[in-house]
Amino acid sequence: MSDRPDPAQNPLPQDDQNERSPFADMSPEEQEAAQAANEAELQAALASLQEEVAALQAKNAELTDQVMRTQADMQNTRRRAEEEASKARKFAIEAFAESLLPVTDSLEAGLAVQDGTVEQIREGAEATLRQLKSAMERNKVLEIAPAAGDKFDPNLHQAISVVPAPGQEPNTVVGLLQKGFTIAERVLRPALVTVSAPN
Repeated sequence: MSDRPDPAQNPLPQDDQNERSPFADMSPEEQEAAQAANEAELQAALASLQEEVAALQAKNAELTDQVMRTQADMQNTRRRAEEEASKARKFAIEAFAESLLPVTDSLEAGLAVQDGTVEQIREGAEATLRQLKSAMERNKVLEIAPAAGDKFDPNLHQAISVVPAPGQEPNTVVGLLQKGFTIAERVLRPALVTVSAPN
């Protein structure tokens, strides 16, 4: 007698039996109810996903709007800063020019004097020079005028020549040939000096 299984007693392979539909042991009414419940769950899951998509789309639109507003604000801020910088430069020049007007008036008044003495002309010139220096200082234009013996500073001074200076330390200012000037701590013109030679 053969040991092979009888197909009639085990019509399906074991794997096929394990993969049978979950509705196989249900009555038609139970199957219909289970399918309806399954469809309802799917519909609910779909509705939930649609709500999430709509919420994400709304959030994306909100963020896009915020980015656009931020970019517009940045552009406006940059434009205002450029306008203010332009106005500041313009007003600074105007203020400097206005401070020079009294100097111009003094020079013209001095030239209008026909019979002034040398002393009077000198006094007028000195007064005008004081006006000019005051106007320059108000606009942050300051003199560079090192005294003899001051340390030579290549950032502020320009050496015209190196000269012997007995009794003076090397690399120090011997004489001032022309004053220099700074504006807002920037060098407009270095002071021209002679410098003591090394020993």
